[in-house]
This record gives sequence, structure tokens and C-alpha cells, in this order.
Amino acid sequence: MKLLIISDIHGSNYYAKKIEEINKREKPDQIILLGDLYYHGPRNGLTEQYDPMKVAGILNDLKDKIRAVRGNCDAEVDEMISDFKIEQNIEEQINNKHVFFTHGHIYNMNNIPNKEVQIMFYGHFHTGFIEEKNGIIFANPGSISLPKNNTEHSYIIFDSNAIILKDVDGNIIQEKNI
Repeated sequence: MKLLIISDIHGSNYYAKKIEEINKREKPDQIILLGDLYYHGPRNGLTEQYDPMKVAGILNDLKDKIRAVRGNCDAEVDEMISDFKIEQNIEEQINNKHVFFTHGHIYNMNNIPNKEVQIMFYGHFHTGFIEEKNGIIFANPGSISLPKNNTEHSYIIFDSNAIILKDVDGNIIQEKNI
């Protein structure tokens, strides 16, 4: 199974359109959204082409592929414009690995949800990375619309062989074979 993992769209219609392009290029089986879909948040400036309703339209067109977790900037009202469920967290066995998907404001590298986790994906910090610590792989796709700390607008591809952090044009930033 090939997953496209994206976080922190923050209402950017410009970068939501990039998701459509990435979906066509990467052809994932599923898209995992790690939260902060529509609202830009009080600490962030407006994203490029800020338009939450247009972002919802783009994401709703992809609803058959999407699973989403709630970010700290997401509210219950956001589900009213979403044709897909927004979950607290997602926990699954993928490729014989216990994988946990979350936003990152509660669970992250410094606060692991349970002992079974082998791979953990989270956003929130707007900085993409892949790191192994104490036998657990932590991966953050960064923010597709508002990257911080001089990082790229980015996303992750996760398949049976690797976790790959890429910029929005598909260039590999970092890769970890699993």
C-alpha cells in the first residue's frame, strides 16, 4: 500500500491544488491528512490564496482516498464542510508495523501514545524530517503551505519499502528504507 501523507494545509487553496497534482503524480492508494486543514491559526499569517471553502472542495473531490486526523486548529464545525470523517488519531498495522498517525500537538517524539508504536507520523511543527529514536521511526511531512525553520513545502510517501520526504515538486529531501 502506498500512502501520501500531508499536514498543515491551513486553508491554502494554492497548496490544496498542489495536492491534486501530487495525487496524480504519485498515485497513492490512500491520502492521510495530519490535521490543520482549513484555519490558518492565530500564530500564522494567512496562507497563499487563503480560501477554506475551496480547499474543502478540493479535498472532498478526493474523499474516497482520504483519512484525516484533527489538528489543533481544526474544529468540529470543519466536519460540516468535509465529506470525510476527521478522526482524533489513526492507528493501524501496515506492512507488519504498528503505525500511528496524529497531528503532533499532543503525541509526538517526546510523548508516545503507547508501547506498540513502531512508526509514528505527525505534523504540527511545520518542519519535515524522518528520524529514528529508541527503535521507533518518527516522520513529519512538514507543512505543505507554511513550512518553518527554512524547510521546504513538503509531503511524505510511505510504502512497503521506504518513508520518503519530498518537496511539492517531487524532489527527494530525505529517505529512510524500512
